Amino acid sequence: MRRKLVKLVLFLVLGLMVTSTAYATGGGPGNPDPKGQLINLQILSFNDYHGHLEANTAGTVDGMPAGGSEYLSAKLNQLRQGQKYSLTVAAGDLIGGSPAFSGLFHDEPSVESLNAMGLNISGVGNHEFDEGVTELLRMQYGGCHPVDGCYFPNAPFAGADFKWLAANVVNETTGETPLPPYWIERFQNVKVAFIGMTLEATDTLVAAVGIQGWEFLDEAETANALVPVLKAQGVEAIIVLLHEGGSQTPPPGDVNACVGISGPIVAINDALDAEIDAIITGHTHLPYNCVLADPAGQPRIVTSAYSYGRVVSELNLVLDKRTHDVRRDLSMATNHTVDHASLTPDPALTAVIAKWQPLFDAAGNNPVGTITADIKRGGVNGSDRGVESAAGNLVADAQLWATSSNFAQIAFMNPGGVRSDLTYLQSGSEGDGVVTYGEAFTFQPFGNTLITFAMTGAEIVSVLEEQCQPLGSSRPFLHLGVSEGFTYDLAKTIVAGNCTAVTISNVKLNGVDLDMNATYNVTVNNFLADGGDNFVTFGTVTTPRLDGGNDLQALINYLGTFSPVAPPSIDRVNELP
Repeated sequence: MRRKLVKLVLFLVLGLMVTSTAYATGGGPGNPDPKGQLINLQILSFNDYHGHLEANTAGTVDGMPAGGSEYLSAKLNQLRQGQKYSLTVAAGDLIGGSPAFSGLFHDEPSVESLNAMGLNISGVGNHEFDEGVTELLRMQYGGCHPVDGCYFPNAPFAGADFKWLAANVVNETTGETPLPPYWIERFQNVKVAFIGMTLEATDTLVAAVGIQGWEFLDEAETANALVPVLKAQGVEAIIVLLHEGGSQTPPPGDVNACVGISGPIVAINDALDAEIDAIITGHTHLPYNCVLADPAGQPRIVTSAYSYGRVVSELNLVLDKRTHDVRRDLSMATNHTVDHASLTPDPALTAVIAKWQPLFDAAGNNPVGTITADIKRGGVNGSDRGVESAAGNLVADAQLWATSSNFAQIAFMNPGGVRSDLTYLQSGSEGDGVVTYGEAFTFQPFGNTLITFAMTGAEIVSVLEEQCQPLGSSRPFLHLGVSEGFTYDLAKTIVAGNCTAVTISNVKLNGVDLDMNATYNVTVNNFLADGGDNFVTFGTVTTPRLDGGNDLQALINYLGTFSPVAPPSIDRVNELP
């Protein structure tokens, strides 16, 4: 690991000295620079946008509609008013896991919407790698999709106007990063650097085929190695855009609270060099506004802005012309809710939606089946991936049925692969209970392949135990969806945001005890089959792998065959106290 970091630093020193000049917003008469030696810099940030252009897909904050591209852009414009120096940055997952309106078109609409709202810089997140490094580079630099071609032949996709940063993603052979590791902006005589990173565990969260030959390094070690590189260029003010985060205890109420903050961000903050002045985070889809002590005992701002454009974090940093550094004692942060009721949609984003609407209407509004009631994920808006859900079980049922020709007996589904709820009430004009292609795509957007292979009963129990995630994981327990006929008892212990113990017992298939020595045909998607989400046992299975086809098509065929489909039961797993 340290050898890789040394290679990275040498590569940076020799060839990646990137600098630009920030644009000024506002300014002119009535907006003079602060007197004396101080400069006010506004940094607006958000995270986990996931292509939520349409307002009706973004959800709520405190029960009030919030988020979506038109309102997010309106809030950014509102906050920029009167600010001479303002930058807009993000902490990853801008694309991937998106609703059908963007996901059907490989997230080109998401990038175009972010261009329109004036995003300047973003760190990469794990979902930026859903379709692999090559596709991420197309998102940055433009060009038509290699399979689907140009959606607008007379105006090929131009790529992102903003810069994606990937400091801790390195080529295993050369140590080079696929995108710049950092970016420097200048405000008068003060340089401000942004380091962009995804979480080290990204290789466990995305399909292996797209990241072969790439390594994801420790977040703190990577950033700390860059500090002397930046200081050698005269940079003292350093901000990290990190796609990793934490959560409050209890879960969010006030978006500006920092109550019982826990999760990976705590240890990362403790390990990050004291020269780093602020950390803008994401990944957990939870808001917080914290001031945590750095290793020198000094206060450091650490923020997260929820997800889907529902919150904007505003960092008001004070820069000192004499030291070229951040005056942390004068700097502050505020999380602002992107409340629909108080904003007027930005027409520039409305125009982006209008551009793509005809293509979506043609592709996304075809009915594929019907349901009798809402089929939901765990928690509020899918916020809890640690509980059994009807949505996860539905996907497992569909995949078991779709691979019956492979003699599948059991199917499992990872909770993070289900990205929305299927709601009974119509979302447009399709009618109540009707599931459209677009809704099915939004529900399960990753385009994975189903794999069936033989596993012993002991291996299956090992997989169930791996639902208890490694210590320090953002989500301590990931509850697999299970197909009908498979049941078991579960006891788990969660302490301070970590899963410390798990017991699996009374495992049965169709009412018969699972034989630890017998083999069973199990279906999962290729992400799980490769050991994704730390389900490493799947990745060690050496029996022949049978192709079961596309996972979304399996769901669509299942809905078309068995409609109307009722929500599957969520008593397949018996949670013991």
